[in-house]
Amino acid sequence: MIHSHEHKDHCQCHTHEHGCACCTDAHKQAHGVEEETSIWQPALSMAMLVAGIVMTAMNVQWFSHPWVKAAWYIAAWLPTGLGVLREAIEATRDGDLFSEFLLMSVASIGAMAIGEFPEAVAVMTLYCIGEALQNHAVGRARSNITSLIAFRPDHAVVVRQGEHIPVDPADVKVGDLVEVKPGERVPVDGTLTGRASALDTAALTGESMPRVIEAGEEVLAGMIATESTVTLIAKRPASESAMSRILHLVEEATERKAPAEQFIRRFARIYTPIVVGMAILVVALPWLYSILAPAFNYQFTEWLHRALIFLVISCPCALVISIPLSYYAGIGAASRRGILFKGSNYLDAIARTDTVVFDKTGTLTTGRFAVSHVESLTDAQVASVAAIEQASPHPIAQAIISYSQPAPVAIDDLKNIAGYGLSAVIDGETWLVGTTRLLEQHGVDYPTGLNHIPETMVAVAVGGQYQGHIVMSDQVKADAADAVAALHRQGIETVMLSGDKQVLADQVANSLGIDSAHGDLLPQDKVEHIERLREGKGLKRLQVAFVGDGINDAPVLAMSDVGIAMGALGSDMAIETADVVIQTDQPSRVANAIDIGQRTRRIVTQNIAFAIAIKVLVMILGVIGIANMWEAVFADVGVALLCVLNSLRLMRSGQ
Repeated sequence: MIHSHEHKDHCQCHTHEHGCACCTDAHKQAHGVEEETSIWQPALSMAMLVAGIVMTAMNVQWFSHPWVKAAWYIAAWLPTGLGVLREAIEATRDGDLFSEFLLMSVASIGAMAIGEFPEAVAVMTLYCIGEALQNHAVGRARSNITSLIAFRPDHAVVVRQGEHIPVDPADVKVGDLVEVKPGERVPVDGTLTGRASALDTAALTGESMPRVIEAGEEVLAGMIATESTVTLIAKRPASESAMSRILHLVEEATERKAPAEQFIRRFARIYTPIVVGMAILVVALPWLYSILAPAFNYQFTEWLHRALIFLVISCPCALVISIPLSYYAGIGAASRRGILFKGSNYLDAIARTDTVVFDKTGTLTTGRFAVSHVESLTDAQVASVAAIEQASPHPIAQAIISYSQPAPVAIDDLKNIAGYGLSAVIDGETWLVGTTRLLEQHGVDYPTGLNHIPETMVAVAVGGQYQGHIVMSDQVKADAADAVAALHRQGIETVMLSGDKQVLADQVANSLGIDSAHGDLLPQDKVEHIERLREGKGLKRLQVAFVGDGINDAPVLAMSDVGIAMGALGSDMAIETADVVIQTDQPSRVANAIDIGQRTRRIVTQNIAFAIAIKVLVMILGVIGIANMWEAVFADVGVALLCVLNSLRLMRSGQ
């Protein structure tokens, strides 16, 4: 699994992978040492440090002896110092000569060597306290994602030969009848049997309201039965369920690093050896200058002290932890909204998106036909048409049946004429229900205007006479207009591509406020449109995102800078091709995804700028003798904590 891979990386590159906090935690797991530092260790060191400072200030007689004072502070140093020193030795043994553990150890031991015992203890104690606080913050961010595991059902009840048998979800076979009681989680993906049921889909979609699923519709693992017992026929093994795919996606997401994370890794490899060399120069250059200029009063202990301050503040903790944590928190926040990023690199890419291209059918529209209006037909005639359509599984037939209750009439000589429609005899009269070509085939005259209707249309003739027609349309999703409006508020251009007629594409685009629409497109035509949009960006380095259903639009999803699959948990094509998977059929989540990406990018930029600025400032102050070791430690730990807290603000994006 991914965890073992991460630990391997940590061992290979200590400085940039486990430089602080959560990374230290991974390092400890890799080397088989205690995962977390016990709280008594930094607490004891801090208590002894404070007591020593107080006794010095109060001139306690027995504490004034140099050897007593040295022994006291060495004892205060041991609970925290030994652990960090051990990590430094292990890191060095693994080939990392410039880990932050070594920086802290050298600074602390060096401070003791020049008699700065309180500062030596403070380096280790405050470092460990800061690390503990950072670990807690990192744990909060990590729990937002790993808590998904709690949604994985731990048992299933299979009905076999009338018996209810509890089994492990992995033992459920495709075709098994599974029963789920109210309050229990669905263990495997399946098809609902019996009557419609309300299920809590929050674990999968982030929706707070239960969703009513009709008989015959798909129920996904991780949903919760809310009102009544649910029975379903297993459709996939537990290992291939929607929940398993989500967990797999989330685990993989941490392996795909954003450019900022990759930069910090490369930066840390180069940065740490450089600052160690600069710390040596802080001691060596004044000494060389004192040789050339005898009037210069060179004090070795003073310049060594400044070099140690320089080492403490140079530790890149704030960067190596806060930047990966920012992306981790962003992925976690998105996952709680039903948005799955397949890597932090896509979180970074979506933040630079300035054009969103939508597929029409199944993305902005429901992909299901519904009767929009009836022309010149009575209710009784429409009911007779519904009765004729009962035998057809075609979506158009189902839309008519949903619109009108089929009439209780006797139907004779029913014929399905492929590509044309249906013919039947009712009460001795021939009914024709279908396209205008069906009417032409039977010599029925009809208004020529019917050929210019852009929507899907069903013409009806009775006894050789045209009677009227039924117009069908694909229904626009409830939040589609809100989605487009939200994108426009973000300054993003919207485009729609469709295989439908241009007139239909224009109608939908105009109703939603989309900037431009292109119809009559084949899949390869959509790819060409995406290529032209990407070429038009030139050197701006802005991104084009494509939003599709993840099945028919796989080539376009792959071609775009960011491919977003809508409501495609059950689609292998979507999982393989898309960079982002939106677990609901809500296009408004696209704007949410971009917002989270932009917030993440802003926070990463803030952390980089803040950490570097403060460190450079304190480094300079330390070299010129203004900042002391206490200030260096506080600045190092404080900057790291502030960057971590800034990163954790992303968690609010998912609420």
